[in-house]
Amino acid sequence: MRVIDEEGEQLGIIPTEEALNKARAVGLDLVEVAPLAAPPVCRIMDYGKYKYQQNKKQHKSHSHHAKTKEIRLRPKTGDHDIEFKVKQAITFLKHKDKVQVSIQFRGREMAHVDEGHRVMKQVIALLEEFGKVESTPKQMGRRMMCTIAPKTGA
Repeated sequence: MRVIDEEGEQLGIIPTEEALNKARAVGLDLVEVAPLAAPPVCRIMDYGKYKYQQNKKQHKSHSHHAKTKEIRLRPKTGDHDIEFKVKQAITFLKHKDKVQVSIQFRGREMAHVDEGHRVMKQVIALLEEFGKVESTPKQMGRRMMCTIAPKTGA
């Protein structure tokens, strides 16, 4: 098998037993790195350290995938309840998630859409420093929706 030492220098093609003895002499492991090569290639290295670095690289490459979280309100929602929902939305935005604010109208509430606009403006104003409006408030049937994305600097 072809053997590469701990500094990256090639030792050439040597028998397995001799390669194992060289690795033990330095206090390291003999690791097969290319088993499908014509003579298999092995490397003398600290296998535990190698696995640790691979795991560290994999952890570093893992990134947060933005999700869309929703907070639901009604036109008659009280100020304290709105503040509570806004606090939830702020934690979502700080966690780099998008927030979809939706106001549900039921029954006769459709006659007071302006009240829903007031609630939506209030929520947007409270979330202004944590996120930016991605899609403006739109009325879709009995629901008014608006999407707020996290600020890139926050």
